[in-house]
Amino acid sequence: MGTVFHLLPIAAASQAGSWITAAIIAAIIIILAIRNIRIVPQATNFIIERLGAYQTTWPTGIHIKIPVIERVAKIVSLKEKVADFQPQAVITKDNVTMQIDTVLFYQITNPKLYAYGIENPIIAMENLSATTLRNLIGDLELDETLTSRDLINTRMRLILDEATDHWGIKVNRVELRNIIPPKEIQIAMERQMKAEREKRESILRAEGEREAAIRVAEGEKTSAILRAEANKEAAIREAEGQATAILKIQEATAQGLLMIKNVGADQPLIALKSLETLAQVADGRATKIIIPSEIQNLAGLLTSIKEVTAADPPTDA
Repeated sequence: MGTVFHLLPIAAASQAGSWITAAIIAAIIIILAIRNIRIVPQATNFIIERLGAYQTTWPTGIHIKIPVIERVAKIVSLKEKVADFQPQAVITKDNVTMQIDTVLFYQITNPKLYAYGIENPIIAMENLSATTLRNLIGDLELDETLTSRDLINTRMRLILDEATDHWGIKVNRVELRNIIPPKEIQIAMERQMKAEREKRESILRAEGEREAAIRVAEGEKTSAILRAEANKEAAIREAEGQATAILKIQEATAQGLLMIKNVGADQPLIALKSLETLAQVADGRATKIIIPSEIQNLAGLLTSIKEVTAADPPTDA
C-alpha cells in the first residue's frame, strides 16, 4: 500500500507535464499558423517559392504558407509606375549634339516574368531607352527633332513595349520631357525666332497699310461718284429750269401776239412796236444792229411827218 501511494504523485506529475507539453506544442502550431497567414492587398501579387523553386503567384486575398518549406520570394506591385531617366546625349543627322530627358510610364502585367525574366529590369529599360533614342534621333535633323516629339514618343513606346514584353512589363507611354540643344544653337534659334516675329510684324503692318489705302481709295471713289451724281442732278435741274423759263417766254410771246391779233393792230403799229423792241435790245450794249426794211420805211415816214408838222404852224381861225 505504501508503494502505491508513493507512485500516485509521480503519475500525476507526469500527466501534468504531458499536458503542458501538448499545450506548448499547440501554442507553437497556432503561432506558426498565424505567422504564415498572409493577406495580399489590392493591386499586388506575391511570388511564392517552395524549396527554392517557383511554386505559384498569390493574387489579392488571404493565403496560408507552409512554414519552412515555402517563402515569399518577391512582392510585385501591379500599379502603373513612372521611371524618370537621366538626360541622354544624342547626335542628330546634321551632327548637332543635344541632351534629351525621357520619362517612361510602365506597368507590370506578368509578375512571374518580372521576377525571373531579367535582373534589375529598371536599369535594363533605362539602357534600352537610351539606345533606342539615339537610333531614332540619328535619323532626324535638328528641326525635325524639335517638331516631331509625338512621332519619337510613339516609336519609342512601340520598340520598348515589344522589348519589355518578355520581362512581363508593358510600356504605356513615353515622353520626351526636355530637349536641350547646345548654347550656340539656342542663341541661333532665338535669333531666328526674333527674325520670324519681325517678319510677321512687317507683313502685318504692310497689310494694314494696304488695307487702309484701299479703304481711303474706296472712300475717295465713293465721294467722287456722289459728287458727280450731285453735279449731274444740278445740271439736270438747271436745264429743266431753263427749259421751263424758255417755255414760259414762248407762252408769253404767243399770248402777246394773240392779243395783238385780237385788237386788230395794223402794219404801222406793229412796225412801231418792233422799233421800240429794237431800242430795248440795243440798250447801249449792241455794237451792230440790222434793222429790217419795213422798220426803216417807218422811220423815214415818221421823220417826214415830223418835218411837215414843224414847217406848217397852226393858223388862227
